[in-house]
Amino acid sequence: MTKAKYQNPFSATFNGIIDLFRKQIPIGELKPSDRLDGKTCLVTGANSGLGYAIAVQLIERGGFVYLACRSQQEETQRKLKERFNESQFEVLALDLADFSSIQAFAEELKQRDKLLDVAVFNAAMVPSGSKKLASGFDEMFQVNYLSKFYLINHLIQAKMFAEDGLAPARIIFISSESHRTNRAIDFEKLGQFEEYSMGKVIDLYGYYKLVLNTFAVELGRRLREEKRLIDVFAMCPGPVNSNIARRAPAWVQPILKLVFSMFFSSPEKAAKPTIYLATSSDIAGRENLYLHLMQDKSMDIKALEEESGKNLWNRSVELLSPLKLLSFK
Repeated sequence: MTKAKYQNPFSATFNGIIDLFRKQIPIGELKPSDRLDGKTCLVTGANSGLGYAIAVQLIERGGFVYLACRSQQEETQRKLKERFNESQFEVLALDLADFSSIQAFAEELKQRDKLLDVAVFNAAMVPSGSKKLASGFDEMFQVNYLSKFYLINHLIQAKMFAEDGLAPARIIFISSESHRTNRAIDFEKLGQFEEYSMGKVIDLYGYYKLVLNTFAVELGRRLREEKRLIDVFAMCPGPVNSNIARRAPAWVQPILKLVFSMFFSSPEKAAKPTIYLATSSDIAGRENLYLHLMQDKSMDIKALEEESGKNLWNRSVELLSPLKLLSFK
């Protein structure tokens, strides 16, 4: 079996940098005419880094944007007011580590008079090790996957997506090439809390990205079966000079900052594929579309297996059922 390219911090960083310099055949071009005038967007994890850059560029292309932020809501509001009219955006609180926060956020959205045309699920985290939340789940598992499953189902069941327009609404997952892990999803153990240290973080991060991509494929399949007018896309932005590794140990922070600044893409540049997925008319109706940077690639075969998708869905429902948060189909 071939060793996974993104199994530890060093191989993940090295291969991410190499990916940036490989020749890529772009799926298309992001044109000035790719606009979002009159459309409503959601971006999670939008207070800084890639999420903030995506939100800004969606506003610049005419969209009204809800910025869902775990922290720094007032600072984010202030920064945006310096550039845009307040009628173009709204900053809302959302902490994916807290299911009650997700419920409150979904209720806030339901009280608005805007349906979502584009929803970008960007929020994610890289911890320094395991952490059990009040829900009983590991923080990285809940934030990077299970809360997305819950929130998206909540929004879909509440009919919060605009499905009566000329083009389908769009759900976009910010994923990673690290989903190409050698590990298959262990559905029996998925969601069970286990202690782990920094040495296993990157391996688990990629594993949960495989879980996320498998969910994206299964969600798209179910929406098509139900004839819902919602497309589901995923993408990897490549290595981004952001604060996603802010929880790394203090001794490694200066090294990461140096590497990030020298070799990684700026959030503004890394946002380009997401803006393409949000705006381009050329990709409407595409099934299982996954971009690595701007290149159209197939996901890892494990994410595309229908049985795995169904097993993941059932396991996710099983994990959430004791919390009595929502009834799932």
